Amino acid sequence: MGTNNIYLWTGSGAGKTTSALGVALRALGHNRKVVIIQFMKGRKNVGEYAIKRKLGKNYKIYQFGRAGWVNLNHPSNFDKMLAHKGFEFAKRIVKNVKPFLLILDEINLAIGHGLLDVRKVIHFLNSVPSSTNVYLIGRHAPYELRNRADYVNEVVAVKQPRKWKPKKGIDY
Repeated sequence: MGTNNIYLWTGSGAGKTTSALGVALRALGHNRKVVIIQFMKGRKNVGEYAIKRKLGKNYKIYQFGRAGWVNLNHPSNFDKMLAHKGFEFAKRIVKNVKPFLLILDEINLAIGHGLLDVRKVIHFLNSVPSSTNVYLIGRHAPYELRNRADYVNEVVAVKQPRKWKPKKGIDY
């Protein structure tokens, strides 16, 4: 079923989620359904979550993560359970909601650090109808996922301040 509709954004640079949110805004401008599923993120103070009511019925965002940070070297069973719950939810969304755009935010990182199995994710991607475009976001995208994607973009940090403080409205 899956055809040229899998976009992957990875790399050490900033702006991967922001880029996907730009595509979401564009899709909403054309009255298309957008669903964002955030893995390993549970903070409600991020702009893309806070704006959900203002953007209307075609914009849905769901979080499957703790409010704090996941220990990427030793993710807990709780973190793995949340990632699996989010992945199962994504399967239901594709089947029942049939969005034009499905953004799986931080799924690359979840796979890269053992919270999800890359083979199961690829199997899911192969079952997504061509009417749904999928954005896979996050650092450390494994080779198998890069190989499956139709478009692969790597964001590289060329320059950034040594001391960085996230700015509300820009970074979250």
